[in-house]
Amino acid sequence: MGLYATMMDAIPEYTGLSPAAFFTIAALMVVVYKVVCGMFVAAEDYVAVKKANNYTLREPVQLGDVTEDELRAYDGSDPNKPLLMAIKGQIYDVSRSRMFYGPGGPYALFAGRDASRALALMSFDPQDLTGNIDGLSDSELEVLQDWEYKFMEKYVKVGQLVSERTSTEQTEREDKMQDTQNLEGNGSTPI
Repeated sequence: MGLYATMMDAIPEYTGLSPAAFFTIAALMVVVYKVVCGMFVAAEDYVAVKKANNYTLREPVQLGDVTEDELRAYDGSDPNKPLLMAIKGQIYDVSRSRMFYGPGGPYALFAGRDASRALALMSFDPQDLTGNIDGLSDSELEVLQDWEYKFMEKYVKVGQLVSERTSTEQTEREDKMQDTQNLEGNGSTPI
Protein backbone atom coordinates (compact mmCIF):
# COMPACT_ATOMS: atom_id res chain seq x y z
CA MET A 1 0.00 0.00 0.00
CA GLY A 2 2.99 2.27 0.57
CA LEU A 3 4.03 2.16 -3.10
CA TYR A 4 0.52 3.10 -4.27
CA ALA A 5 0.36 6.06 -1.90
CA THR A 6 3.84 7.19 -2.88
CA MET A 7 2.93 7.09 -6.58
CA MET A 8 -0.33 8.97 -6.03
CA ASP A 9 1.60 11.69 -4.19
CA ALA A 10 4.42 11.81 -6.79
CA ILE A 11 2.19 12.13 -9.88
CA PRO A 12 0.85 15.62 -9.08
CA GLU A 13 4.26 16.68 -7.81
CA TYR A 14 6.11 15.76 -11.05
CA THR A 15 3.38 16.28 -13.67
CA GLY A 16 1.06 18.88 -12.19
CA LEU A 17 -1.88 16.59 -13.01
CA SER A 18 -4.23 14.72 -10.77
CA PRO A 19 -3.68 10.92 -10.76
CA ALA A 20 -7.00 10.42 -12.61
CA ALA A 21 -5.99 12.89 -15.36
CA PHE A 22 -2.50 11.35 -15.62
CA PHE A 23 -3.82 7.80 -16.09
CA THR A 24 -6.51 9.00 -18.53
CA ILE A 25 -3.87 10.71 -20.69
CA ALA A 26 -1.60 7.63 -20.51
CA ALA A 27 -4.47 5.35 -21.61
CA LEU A 28 -5.36 7.70 -24.48
CA MET A 29 -1.73 7.73 -25.63
CA VAL A 30 -1.70 3.91 -25.76
CA VAL A 31 -4.97 3.85 -27.74
CA VAL A 32 -3.74 6.49 -30.21
CA TYR A 33 -0.46 4.58 -30.67
CA LYS A 34 -2.32 1.34 -31.44
CA VAL A 35 -4.68 3.07 -33.89
CA VAL A 36 -1.89 4.89 -35.74
CA CYS A 37 0.26 1.73 -35.97
CA GLY A 38 -2.76 -0.18 -37.25
CA MET A 39 -3.27 2.39 -39.99
CA PHE A 40 0.24 2.00 -41.39
CA VAL A 41 1.14 -1.66 -40.82
CA ALA A 42 -1.43 -4.41 -41.09
CA ALA A 43 -0.90 -7.73 -39.34
CA GLU A 44 -0.95 -9.45 -42.74
CA ASP A 45 2.17 -7.49 -43.69
CA TYR A 46 4.13 -9.15 -40.89
CA VAL A 47 3.02 -12.59 -42.11
CA ALA A 48 3.94 -11.72 -45.72
CA VAL A 49 7.43 -10.60 -44.71
CA LYS A 50 7.93 -13.74 -42.67
CA LYS A 51 6.88 -15.92 -45.63
CA ALA A 52 9.07 -13.95 -48.06
CA ASN A 53 12.11 -14.42 -45.82
CA ASN A 54 11.45 -18.13 -45.39
CA TYR A 55 14.56 -19.64 -46.93
CA THR A 56 16.84 -22.38 -45.77
CA LEU A 57 20.30 -21.39 -44.70
CA ARG A 58 22.87 -23.74 -46.18
CA GLU A 59 26.43 -24.36 -45.10
CA PRO A 60 28.88 -22.15 -47.03
CA VAL A 61 30.56 -23.92 -49.97
CA GLN A 62 34.21 -23.13 -50.72
CA LEU A 63 34.41 -21.82 -54.29
CA GLY A 64 38.13 -21.07 -54.55
CA ASP A 65 39.12 -18.76 -57.40
CA VAL A 66 36.21 -16.86 -58.97
CA THR A 67 36.14 -14.17 -61.65
CA GLU A 68 34.04 -11.02 -61.32
CA ASP A 69 31.63 -12.29 -63.98
CA GLU A 70 31.14 -15.56 -62.10
CA LEU A 71 30.63 -13.67 -58.83
CA ARG A 72 27.71 -11.71 -60.34
CA ALA A 73 25.70 -14.96 -60.51
CA TYR A 74 25.61 -14.93 -56.68
CA ASP A 75 23.73 -11.64 -56.27
CA GLY A 76 20.67 -13.18 -54.62
CA SER A 77 18.49 -13.30 -57.72
CA ASP A 78 18.54 -17.12 -57.53
CA PRO A 79 17.35 -18.21 -54.05
CA ASN A 80 19.03 -21.61 -54.54
CA LYS A 81 22.50 -20.05 -54.76
CA PRO A 82 24.44 -18.54 -51.88
CA LEU A 83 24.62 -14.77 -51.57
CA LEU A 84 28.23 -13.65 -52.02
CA MET A 85 30.12 -10.38 -51.79
CA ALA A 86 33.80 -9.48 -52.05
CA ILE A 87 36.00 -7.05 -50.17
CA LYS A 88 39.59 -6.49 -51.32
CA GLY A 89 39.37 -9.56 -53.53
CA GLN A 90 38.21 -11.89 -50.73
CA ILE A 91 34.76 -13.44 -51.25
CA TYR A 92 32.41 -13.86 -48.29
CA ASP A 93 29.13 -15.78 -48.00
CA VAL A 94 26.64 -13.20 -46.71
CA SER A 95 23.61 -15.50 -47.09
CA ARG A 96 22.82 -15.30 -43.38
CA SER A 97 22.18 -11.56 -43.82
CA ARG A 98 19.90 -11.95 -46.84
CA MET A 99 17.57 -9.28 -45.44
CA PHE A 100 20.40 -6.75 -45.92
CA TYR A 101 22.24 -8.00 -49.01
CA GLY A 102 19.45 -9.91 -50.78
CA PRO A 103 17.00 -8.50 -53.32
CA GLY A 104 15.13 -5.54 -51.86
CA GLY A 105 17.64 -5.14 -49.01
CA PRO A 106 19.37 -1.84 -48.27
CA TYR A 107 22.76 -3.19 -49.41
CA ALA A 108 21.51 -5.38 -52.28
CA LEU A 109 23.63 -3.54 -54.84
CA PHE A 110 26.80 -4.85 -53.11
CA ALA A 111 25.83 -8.52 -53.57
CA GLY A 112 27.60 -10.43 -56.31
CA ARG A 113 30.34 -7.80 -56.58
CA ASP A 114 33.58 -6.58 -55.09
CA ALA A 115 32.30 -3.57 -53.17
CA SER A 116 35.64 -2.41 -51.75
CA ARG A 117 35.60 1.12 -53.13
CA ALA A 118 31.92 1.69 -52.28
CA LEU A 119 32.46 0.54 -48.69
CA ALA A 120 35.59 2.68 -48.27
CA LEU A 121 33.74 5.75 -49.55
CA MET A 122 30.47 4.76 -47.84
CA SER A 123 28.88 5.22 -51.25
CA PHE A 124 25.86 3.70 -52.95
CA ASP A 125 26.91 5.10 -56.33
CA PRO A 126 27.00 2.27 -58.92
CA GLN A 127 30.28 3.58 -60.37
CA ASP A 128 31.93 2.94 -56.98
CA LEU A 129 30.99 -0.77 -57.03
CA THR A 130 34.47 -1.95 -57.88
CA GLY A 131 37.46 -3.55 -56.26
CA ASN A 132 39.71 -0.70 -57.46
CA ILE A 133 40.98 1.09 -54.37
CA ASP A 134 43.54 3.28 -56.16
CA GLY A 135 43.37 6.92 -55.14
CA LEU A 136 41.69 6.35 -51.77
CA SER A 137 42.93 8.41 -48.84
CA ASP A 138 44.42 6.87 -45.70
CA SER A 139 41.21 7.47 -43.77
CA GLU A 140 39.14 5.80 -46.52
CA LEU A 141 41.50 2.81 -46.53
CA GLU A 142 41.09 2.62 -42.76
CA VAL A 143 37.29 2.56 -43.17
CA LEU A 144 37.69 -0.25 -45.70
CA GLN A 145 39.94 -2.16 -43.29
CA ASP A 146 37.25 -1.85 -40.59
CA TRP A 147 34.68 -3.28 -43.01
CA GLU A 148 37.02 -6.14 -43.87
CA TYR A 149 37.49 -6.97 -40.17
CA LYS A 150 33.72 -6.96 -39.66
CA PHE A 151 33.23 -9.35 -42.57
CA MET A 152 36.05 -11.61 -41.39
CA GLU A 153 34.39 -11.87 -37.97
CA LYS A 154 30.82 -12.35 -39.16
CA TYR A 155 30.96 -14.25 -42.47
CA VAL A 156 32.75 -17.26 -43.91
CA LYS A 157 35.37 -16.60 -46.59
CA VAL A 158 34.55 -18.88 -49.53
CA GLY A 159 37.02 -17.80 -52.19
CA GLN A 160 38.99 -15.03 -53.82
CA LEU A 161 38.62 -13.00 -56.98
CA VAL A 162 40.91 -13.64 -59.92
CA SER A 163 41.22 -11.53 -63.05
CA GLU A 164 40.65 -14.29 -65.61
CA ARG A 165 40.98 -18.04 -66.10
CA THR A 166 42.86 -20.29 -68.42
CA SER A 167 40.74 -22.66 -70.52
CA THR A 168 41.75 -25.68 -68.36
CA GLU A 169 40.77 -23.88 -65.15
CA GLN A 170 37.47 -22.87 -66.76
CA THR A 171 36.61 -26.46 -67.69
CA GLU A 172 37.49 -27.74 -64.21
CA ARG A 173 35.46 -24.93 -62.65
CA GLU A 174 32.39 -25.70 -64.75
CA ASP A 175 32.64 -29.40 -63.85
CA LYS A 176 32.88 -28.55 -60.15
CA MET A 177 29.90 -26.17 -60.32
CA GLN A 178 27.85 -28.76 -62.22
CA ASP A 179 28.63 -31.40 -59.56
CA THR A 180 27.61 -28.95 -56.81
CA GLN A 181 24.33 -28.15 -58.57
CA ASN A 182 23.62 -31.86 -59.02
CA LEU A 183 24.17 -32.42 -55.29
CA GLU A 184 21.88 -29.55 -54.32
CA GLY A 185 19.29 -30.22 -57.00
CA ASN A 186 18.40 -33.86 -56.46
CA GLY A 187 20.05 -34.80 -53.18
CA SER A 188 22.11 -37.58 -54.76
CA THR A 189 25.84 -37.87 -55.10
CA PRO A 190 27.54 -37.72 -58.50
CA ILE A 191 29.12 -40.90 -59.84
